[in-house]
Amino acid sequence: MPATWAANRAKAFTPMSKYFSLLPCFLFLLLSSCNDNADRPAIPNVLVNEQINVRSAMYPRLQQDGGYAYIAGGYKGIMVVRQSADLYYAFERTCPYDPAAACSQIEADDSNLFIIDKCCGSQFSFQGNVMAGPAVYGLRAYKTSLVGSTLYISN
Repeated sequence: MPATWAANRAKAFTPMSKYFSLLPCFLFLLLSSCNDNADRPAIPNVLVNEQINVRSAMYPRLQQDGGYAYIAGGYKGIMVVRQSADLYYAFERTCPYDPAAACSQIEADDSNLFIIDKCCGSQFSFQGNVMAGPAVYGLRAYKTSLVGSTLYISN
């Protein structure tokens, strides 16, 4: 009787052992498919640690909502956008469509209704979202923190 019990027990675990042998393959496929930046153009990562006085006469457009300023820093510069008196965005000026292009640099459109890269024609909202392509990714945003009238920008 014990031999029959052991044989039945071995048969019961045989289908499960097939699944366990497939587990490493499944895990490999799952982990290798998690890279969501494979086709995203690579804007070089540079250290960003800037600060500006948003009430400075150097940045008159930052005195009103919807205003903006261009500052040094980042890979090809930083665009600071004032949403409200205590909310500011800071974006990398390199367009995510083709960061390597020499002319790839965003700026406010003459209408002040959106941000544009005149090199490729991509348009972005003042929150950094794509409005019109060929870009499919939004602008790279940096962290901002307002303390008094000093805006700290970092990554």
